[in-house]
Amino acid sequence: MASKPDSSFVSRAGLKLEHALDTFDFDVTGMRCADLGCNVGGFTDCLLQRGAASVFAVDTGYGTLAWKLRSDERVTTLERSNALHLEPPELVDLVVIDLGWTPQILALPAGMKWTNCGHIISLIKPHYELTTEEKNVEKVGEGLSDDAVSRVIARTKVLCEDLSLELLGETLSPIRGKKSSKKGGGNSEYLMLFKTTSLIND
Repeated sequence: MASKPDSSFVSRAGLKLEHALDTFDFDVTGMRCADLGCNVGGFTDCLLQRGAASVFAVDTGYGTLAWKLRSDERVTTLERSNALHLEPPELVDLVVIDLGWTPQILALPAGMKWTNCGHIISLIKPHYELTTEEKNVEKVGEGLSDDAVSRVIARTKVLCEDLSLELLGETLSPIRGKKSSKKGGGNSEYLMLFKTTSLIND
């Protein structure tokens, strides 16, 4: 399926999730969802346009979620809420995650609290997964080396096993991360689809 123009979603994040849903052939119709790190609401917008029944839009910020989503009766806005510590109001079928600076070792357990035997789609930003040592040798704002990205993806797969998550799919995002002021800025990002088996705090 061809990508929609940017104007189809409130932010370009919607294009990233759209690509993942198409690649994974994942139908969200009728699903109850949570968007952790919603920001303007690109993921939330995409979910609703694809037929999701409802979305909990969670973000530490205030007033960032686009009005068209804030005023949509299918959206429950949870602002000034840290997804890492927030107790879910109810369990959902699908959790989508874009927590910015937060590494997957923290983001995935947060997502797992929201669903029991459901799914998680997480946006992997390799430049936020690097160790301090790796950052010292990598040109983070100019595009990471293939080796660094490969290490991050491999570590994420090990983490998924440690958390008893089933990895169902992975795909390169069609859009790079936001560009820095340096020439060639913007890093590759990946989206991964996981299946949860039980609540992390069982």
